[in-house]
Amino acid sequence: MIRHWELMDSIPISSSKAGSVIAKENNLWVLWEKLLNSSSLLNLLLDKRPFLSRSLRLHFRLGEMSSLIIGHCHFCVEATGTKSRTAIWRSPRAAVIPSFHLPMRSYEVKNRTFAEDIKALRLITAIKTPYLPDGRFDLEAYDALVNLQIENGVEGVIVGGTTGEGQLMSWDEHVMLIGHTVNCFGGSIKVIGNTGSNSTREAIHATEQGFAVGMHAALHINPYYGKTSIEGMISHFDSVLPMGPTIIYNVPSRTGQDIPSRVIQSLAKSPNLAGVKECVGNDRVKHYTSNGLVVWSGNDDECHDSRWDHGAAGVISVTSNLVPGLMRQLMFGGKNPALNLKLMPLVEWLFHEPNPIAINTALAQLGVVRPIFRLPYVPVTKAKREEFVKIVEEIGRENFIGESDVQVLDDDDFILLTRY
Repeated sequence: MIRHWELMDSIPISSSKAGSVIAKENNLWVLWEKLLNSSSLLNLLLDKRPFLSRSLRLHFRLGEMSSLIIGHCHFCVEATGTKSRTAIWRSPRAAVIPSFHLPMRSYEVKNRTFAEDIKALRLITAIKTPYLPDGRFDLEAYDALVNLQIENGVEGVIVGGTTGEGQLMSWDEHVMLIGHTVNCFGGSIKVIGNTGSNSTREAIHATEQGFAVGMHAALHINPYYGKTSIEGMISHFDSVLPMGPTIIYNVPSRTGQDIPSRVIQSLAKSPNLAGVKECVGNDRVKHYTSNGLVVWSGNDDECHDSRWDHGAAGVISVTSNLVPGLMRQLMFGGKNPALNLKLMPLVEWLFHEPNPIAINTALAQLGVVRPIFRLPYVPVTKAKREEFVKIVEEIGRENFIGESDVQVLDDDDFILLTRY
């Protein structure tokens, strides 16, 4: 009687090629159990055991083989002095590779966060990326910045956004910084990676990598410069939405093309649409919120009214890099027009030049990052640097991040990088 089955040899098998294995009584060589994870063939052979009293040769020929199923398997059992017996055996679906061994497709990637978790966020900072003199990321300064956001009640950070200069990063740098942020701070703050692109292929690739390194959500801009049609825009976003929680970012002043409300309404059918970062204005914010969509203001000068008068969830802010505690009060403390008015000179100063020029200058003057710029960005003028010092004094140095006294930097204090 046959008591056990053992595999003694490793016989390579490939599609459309024949292989063979010698089977012997009480020491039967087989490779089906381990290669195909199926007992069907073994049971059939056991039923044939009268023919296994002497040395046998089991021949098999594999037909078309995919990653999931062997289309046909033809085998015959031969014994000395007996006639061949043949049969057609079809592998069950799970016979070749059990489902738990299969790599997940992009839209099946499991993420630690659901869209509902992202919708609950009120204050998200578009975090600045600081640099070392050789052009690499200054991760020590970056970690200090993120820690200050957490300590002051910020709930999420956009990594590699416009403020973080993702447009000046290689994708390797981009994904590395997302992964670093998740590894160091993912348990304390939501990490939203800016993995959008005007190329759908690049957006898919970067988003796959971002979720692979643990980001909680993705930020996606519409295709810019090489603008597309409404149908193309919907198809672009539909290609990335299945991967995980997503915020759509509408900023026509940068992309050259507005995302119409009908595009967002079409995308809203996806359970992964967390909401919209809207920079068009509060009329659009009101339109979305009245239809049950989650919106974050993308304009710091409008965010107070967006939140308290038009139903926005909160703000994705540049200003909170500098005064995270005050921005939290603005988003969580109820209507506060006095605080909003107090912050307005700072907000206007931050956007008198295209972002992130002023925020880079301000953080350097506060002593929390090195005064290093990746070109084409350069610091604001000396007069504007002096103006910033006065704004800090009016609002109160204690409300700004960092411990050094605010100072006016000279032109020679700044390092401008051309190669990085």
